[in-house]
Amino acid sequence: MEFGAITGYVDLAQILLYVFWLFFAGLIYYLIRESHREGYPMDTDGLGIKPWAWPVPSTPKVFKTVHGDVTVPDRAKGEPAYRAAATYASPGSPIEPAGDAMQAGVGAGAYSQRADVPDTLVDGHPKIVPLRVAKAYGVSGKDPDPRGLPVIGGDGQRGGTVRDLWIDQAEMMFRYLEVETPLAGGGSKRVLLPMPFAKVRRTQVEVNSIFGKHFAGVPGLKNPDQITFMEEERIVAYYGAGTLYADPKRGEPWL
Repeated sequence: MEFGAITGYVDLAQILLYVFWLFFAGLIYYLIRESHREGYPMDTDGLGIKPWAWPVPSTPKVFKTVHGDVTVPDRAKGEPAYRAAATYASPGSPIEPAGDAMQAGVGAGAYSQRADVPDTLVDGHPKIVPLRVAKAYGVSGKDPDPRGLPVIGGDGQRGGTVRDLWIDQAEMMFRYLEVETPLAGGGSKRVLLPMPFAKVRRTQVEVNSIFGKHFAGVPGLKNPDQITFMEEERIVAYYGAGTLYADPKRGEPWL
């Protein structure tokens, strides 16, 4: 027999190949089982596949965070609320927003289910607050102060007026503009505008992602002087949705 042969039909290279196959199959099984911790597959496409079918996730993991324990998987938590419909009946077909695309929670407007608590500093106080709370901060004299300036949407229509700025006290930068926008039934409400979506000029603030009429639909806050992780997700997702859904033409091909 040749070097490395165990019998006339089995040699070391063949055994190593089988060991590799077993290892690779075990790796695939492990990865699929771990992916089920987040509820995969969440959408069964009507094929009768149960989201918690084989392989069943192993013992739930508990992550210790400053905001409490997070258990994964957490079957009681359920799936994120979103509204969408498949474009075709075949499995794996693309989905499109159903109803108000700006708040459907899919596509450009999708967001994660983060903790509904504010981010905090080391002393426990909220990190992102308006200047009316963080009175020690202000706008540099070299930059335009947007407070009092009109906010113009992507359609050229006025969406509201800037009333305050929200500062990240840890990063020392402004995160949001607080905009007072009129309501159709009378009165007004205040919403937040993420700075990356705003272009501050000397005479106005321009926003291309949404139109003037959309500011009234921006998700609000439970507390007017602080913002939670979950509220940040929903607000940013709303403006993100506008980049594609504010105007139906934005979803059409360019060529």
